[in-house]
Amino acid sequence: MSVNPYQIIKLHISTERSTRLREKNNEYVFKVDKRANKFTIKKAVESAFKVKVDSVRTLIVPGKVRRMGRNEGKTATWKKAIVRLKKDETISVFDNV
Repeated sequence: MSVNPYQIIKLHISTERSTRLREKNNEYVFKVDKRANKFTIKKAVESAFKVKVDSVRTLIVPGKVRRMGRNEGKTATWKKAIVRLKKDETISVFDNV
């Protein structure tokens, strides 16, 4: 069963911290499908961007409570993946971001 890599990789996260990780450790940060594991994330990144992945770290980001006037709700819980590429590998799409 092959899964489209873009169903696993939802979004590239571009923050100050993720920019530092990219410059110092050659790590890229993605928002991924909550059901994806490290192995499927690695395969998705390798097939989508044609690079070699060294390691994958994942974490669950809990939803936050938000208020709109008297109403209170909660944002969705999502999964973040920090992907380290092998030495001398880069994803050229995100170099100018």
